[in-house]
Amino acid sequence: MTLNTAINRVQRYACDLEAYKIGDSDTRPWGSYVVTGVGPLKDGSEYCEKTITLMPGKILSLQSHELRTELWRVEEGTLTVVLNRQRLTLNAGDTLNIPLRSVHCMANLTGYPCKVYEKQTGICREEDIIRYVDAYGRKAQTIDDAKASVTLYREILDEIKS
Repeated sequence: MTLNTAINRVQRYACDLEAYKIGDSDTRPWGSYVVTGVGPLKDGSEYCEKTITLMPGKILSLQSHELRTELWRVEEGTLTVVLNRQRLTLNAGDTLNIPLRSVHCMANLTGYPCKVYEKQTGICREEDIIRYVDAYGRKAQTIDDAKASVTLYREILDEIKS
């Protein structure tokens, strides 16, 4: 497949999905998010900014994205992260880039809410989530490339449960 064919396929796919809007919010089993900014970029892609509140003892699904990269900045609290077979700890002020197709998740192992600024860049749609493991029973698929990250995810989930 040529690069132009891939770009056209992604653009057609993105048109069929619901775009974020400023003020969109949702409550999830792990906490909540609010969309604080959206817009086009000069290269034809787009961005979406969110404030994510991750409640104590909660974890997002282990996931990846085909259409976007992400930048995370911890605003308050301590964030435990799985990123491509690595376990990281981020504190207030720390940032982390999540490359395209990276297997990742965030968890809060503390007793206080954690606030994270997230900036998505690319084609920003909620439907662009491929889940590999989910603590809340949402549909997930496991692939060989994610096995090491799945192991880390389960270790963190065991810590949350104990």
